[in-house]
Amino acid sequence: MSQVGNTARVAGIIPARWGSTRFPGKPLHLLAGKPLLQHVFEAAGKCETLSHLIIATDDERIQQAAEDFGATVAMTSPDHSTGTDRIAEAAASLPGLTHVINLQGDEPLLDPLLVDNLARTLLETPDLPMITAANPITDEAQVDDPNIVKVVLDCDGEALYFSRSPIPYRRTRPDGLEVYRHMGLYGYRCDFLDQFVSWPPSMLEQAEGLEQLRALENGIRIRVVITPHEAIGLDTPEQVAQIESLLLNQS
Repeated sequence: MSQVGNTARVAGIIPARWGSTRFPGKPLHLLAGKPLLQHVFEAAGKCETLSHLIIATDDERIQQAAEDFGATVAMTSPDHSTGTDRIAEAAASLPGLTHVINLQGDEPLLDPLLVDNLARTLLETPDLPMITAANPITDEAQVDDPNIVKVVLDCDGEALYFSRSPIPYRRTRPDGLEVYRHMGLYGYRCDFLDQFVSWPPSMLEQAEGLEQLRALENGIRIRVVITPHEAIGLDTPEQVAQIESLLLNQS
């Protein structure tokens, strides 16, 4: 990690909680000899655009483990319902911060170049409130999988809608039509992040279970960066062997 300049204040914040319903204690589960969270932290540490890199948690076990492997930790309220609320609290403690990248704590194969791309786009587009990423779906089974979030874009590369349903519905298949999988990587301008967490959950957000729809329902632009990188997160214990294999092949 290196600071991109005296005026750049972009924080990478990794929200981490103990109580996953499908995988309790997931942030500290060992993968190839290291806690999952450490893999994410070390990958994010290779980014060139981040002036701060912080783990935000409310759990003392996570705090202790993170400090043991050299991370800066922000202890946050146990009452947050989302990771976005948690990163907003952590970001508020950093003076002079202009932008935040929300890094998913369960994606050990995080691509630092993609993070830098999102951060630089935010810095170069001062009026852009929010950014995220997506990759083309190559496995047709993922199109119908409600656990895979899809996104459709306008002609300027900004999000029209996110859904767990197959979108677009392909009545015909024009040449060049891609179906995109949304990746859970977000960047925010700090003033917008404060505004976002002050809004109540929106109707479409509640229907789909997708927090980013709150922004679209309130008329906010979300730039979508397309990448060939297919981030794989650790969601269940059954995925441990697959992700360990990918990590070992990467090293």
